[in-house]
Amino acid sequence: MRRIILASTSPRRRELLTQLIGDSFEMVPSAYNELMDEELDPPSQVLQHALGKGRDVTTKYPDSVIIAADTVVSCGGKLLGKPSDKEDAISMLEMISGRTVEVLTGIVVIYPVKGIEDTDIISTQVRMANLSRQDIAAYVKTGEPMGKAGAFAIQGLGAVLVEKVEGIFLMWSAFLFSSFRRC
Repeated sequence: MRRIILASTSPRRRELLTQLIGDSFEMVPSAYNELMDEELDPPSQVLQHALGKGRDVTTKYPDSVIIAADTVVSCGGKLLGKPSDKEDAISMLEMISGRTVEVLTGIVVIYPVKGIEDTDIISTQVRMANLSRQDIAAYVKTGEPMGKAGAFAIQGLGAVLVEKVEGIFLMWSAFLFSSFRRC
């Protein structure tokens, strides 16, 4: 049986992968630096980051199947990664209030033994509610926006900030099953 490693410490990614394959995988954090590259469009950005994370962990576990992902939010052409602090989270939430943002997730499956490096990008349009300063302050106070692209978590408390979702934001399960068949 192949060793499967999720190149992440994200509780949400752990939960999603557990739903798909059970708990037969390990979590290993990547040392890849997720700096934003202003030269890259949002899809290229998330794919570069997902590949960077996956390739970093692959160097330590070359006989394993590595799964890595990265998510960014694009609002009016501006990329929003993870907020650096509470003020940055407030600024991001003020920017996306009442707007439709694109949530992009790049996902990779790497299995060096067979020369496999499968990639996919999942795009979801998310219409944010009009948020008052009090709404934003209360949400930031929960701590949930920290470590989340665009300063919100649609699968958490941040769901109340969302009016509408278009697209399949959990489509990565079909991609993973397809990739696993090849490994």
